[in-house]
Amino acid sequence: MSAQSSYLNKKGLTVKDLVTIGIFTALFFVFELIGSLPFAPNPALTFYQPFGIALLCGPVYLLMVAKVPKRGGIVILGIINGIVWYVLGMHWAMDLGYVVMGIVAEIVAGVKAYRNIKWNIASYSLFCLGPAGVFLAYFTDPAAWAETMLNKGTAQEYIDMMTASAPTGMLPVILLGTIVLATISGLVGKKLLKKQFEKAGITA
Repeated sequence: MSAQSSYLNKKGLTVKDLVTIGIFTALFFVFELIGSLPFAPNPALTFYQPFGIALLCGPVYLLMVAKVPKRGGIVILGIINGIVWYVLGMHWAMDLGYVVMGIVAEIVAGVKAYRNIKWNIASYSLFCLGPAGVFLAYFTDPAAWAETMLNKGTAQEYIDMMTASAPTGMLPVILLGTIVLATISGLVGKKLLKKQFEKAGITA
């Protein structure tokens, strides 16, 4: 039995797996911040924050799944992201979105036992819808969203400018654009990390 097969036959996450997930979660968050910076501080551009995240984080996500092809890794990534963004003052819908879509993404990647790149990319695309949860809450009930953010310390001027800048029909654009850019990011990751994926036994 190969070392790779022996590893895959181990049930549950090991301490080494948790350390690996922790490292990749930290890397994922760094790329999230980089992708968010051009958009989140500007109330007129904040709606595009999920685009920046989706475009940059694909290779990190896919490599984490390749390194830890076991149930639980993606959910942990989603939970930690939700907690961190909550601590940083984001709306609870973004945090909940990360947790819920982490579970959904875990299920999708698990369909092919985390060993199929197409399904892993699909998993990543769905995971990236997590941050869009904040905009789902915003467009569903702008007043309640604004009240929550005011209580978290967001300036009224920011909220007013954001409201004035909100295009009609923006939510479908956010969701579709996020999926498209996440897929592109995944395909770039597939090409850049081809040798690592082949070594991990991930098929096309």
